[in-house]
Amino acid sequence: MLEHVPRWLGALITNVRAGHAKLAIVQEEVARDAGFIDLSSPAFVNGGRLAQRFTADGEGVSPPLTWGEVPAGTVSLVLLVEDPDAPAPNPLVHALVWNLPPTARRLAEGEIVADGIGGPDGRDVGRNSYFLEGWLPPDPPPGHGVHDYVFQLFALSEAIDVDDTPGRSEVIGAISGRVLAAGMLVGTYSRDEPVRVDSRSEAAVPVAPSGIAPA
Repeated sequence: MLEHVPRWLGALITNVRAGHAKLAIVQEEVARDAGFIDLSSPAFVNGGRLAQRFTADGEGVSPPLTWGEVPAGTVSLVLLVEDPDAPAPNPLVHALVWNLPPTARRLAEGEIVADGIGGPDGRDVGRNSYFLEGWLPPDPPPGHGVHDYVFQLFALSEAIDVDDTPGRSEVIGAISGRVLAAGMLVGTYSRDEPVRVDSRSEAAVPVAPSGIAPA
């Protein structure tokens, strides 16, 4: 959808962004004193560019994720994927999966899809910012620069009571005070920028006009 935004307009609103300070994981009431979960992906390194197949320019499937052990006493897990660089008042939600069992250690590529009343193990996919269940493929405006897509995993001390297809505000309110540990992984994407291949992630990364890749 946003691929049709004129590049000049995207460049004009480069500084209009929700802001990383609004990410769920940095809210004091959400993850205060939380432990650490090692969250990663076999498809990209932390801070690396997402392959096109995970975006609106490709197949638009969700990337694979893996994570390490969670604390004793974990009852369920919640995954929230947000874009704090969206030109909006709040980060754009690209995925929300709640009630993942504490024994889960991965989500396969393409697994974040509309699932109605949820999976047999209790997991359920909530609403993204387009009010649909499933993965919302990254779709940054041309000329707006690099966007971060922040994957946040929360281990909870108790199950949360939310609607069948909850949204961001409802889930953030429900997990506050219940987070035992959290993990974070950042993928990036942009449009209309020169790119080079990142050998670590086998994906392209933006190149600055001088020919030097930005940090």
